[in-house]
Amino acid sequence: MSIKQWITRRWYGKPGLLRLLLPLELLYTACARRRRQRYAEHPERRYRSPLPVIIVGNISVGGTGKSPTVAWLVAHLREQGWQPGIASRGYGGRAESYPLLVESTTSPVQAGDEPVMLRALTGVPVAVAPQRAEAVRLLEAQGCSIIVTDDGLQHYALERDIELVVVDGERGLGNGHCLPVGPLREPAARLVDVDGVLINGTMRTGELPGAWSARLTPLHLRRLSDSARQPLSPLPFAGKVHGVAGIGHPERFFTALEALGIEVIRHPFGDHHQFTQQDLDFGDQLPIVMTAKDAVKCQPLLSDTRRASSWALDVALMPEAGFSDWLDGQLESLSGAGE
Repeated sequence: MSIKQWITRRWYGKPGLLRLLLPLELLYTACARRRRQRYAEHPERRYRSPLPVIIVGNISVGGTGKSPTVAWLVAHLREQGWQPGIASRGYGGRAESYPLLVESTTSPVQAGDEPVMLRALTGVPVAVAPQRAEAVRLLEAQGCSIIVTDDGLQHYALERDIELVVVDGERGLGNGHCLPVGPLREPAARLVDVDGVLINGTMRTGELPGAWSARLTPLHLRRLSDSARQPLSPLPFAGKVHGVAGIGHPERFFTALEALGIEVIRHPFGDHHQFTQQDLDFGDQLPIVMTAKDAVKCQPLLSDTRRASSWALDVALMPEAGFSDWLDGQLESLSGAGE
């Protein structure tokens, strides 16, 4: 077991020896609290966009389902007549200059994997910048009428109108401790201050009163060679497949594949993993199935023949009934406040 795996097990179980780091946790939480307080005391340091800004974030380290939530929000907002744009930090990207407007030809090396994926999924303007205010300003010039940020709950330099936190139902808030003893970026009490909490999946540990529930639903398999979509029944392959997941919670992806009746050889990688050809060389010709986020990075690394037997599993977020009405009520109150 690697050090990273051991720490993750402690984060989502009993902290064990990590309790020795409690003084560092106290220091971390004090710094986080003070940083938020400074921005609250000096609003002039925060950028206030003339457009409504929705933050989709989390309070824990690792994947919770933010990107599918952003994709759902964008689709819903468009149905309601908004022209949304997506702002992102572009984690893992190394652009020559920022802000960067993601185009159909932009690579994950430039913009990061999630912005490229969201641009392909939604078709709306996506802007990337380490300082999210720069990305928001760029989207303002693109004719957007509302901004959705992928992550950024702790980026207090950007003023926001709605804060939506996504929690992974299976892992919850882990052991309840902040970094480095636990996985939390901010204390759990921060959830009291946000506008809404969305639970991705069934909450297995504890409860979060007032939270909305949602689930990720597999839609289809998409072949990497030609983007052809294939139904989930019958499957376009038989027997074992190599499952590839470089996301915050790979086990959730593998479990979803197995629920579809797929026999999976698991290949977990770290979130935002920078894949190499060696990572995808499994010494056989079994099909490969990966997440949509990983597909944008892995597709260029595969030969034409291998792409024809490689697939991305596309999923969609399905919130519980009433969540969209709640969201529309939030947006309506913002519009009324601005009149």
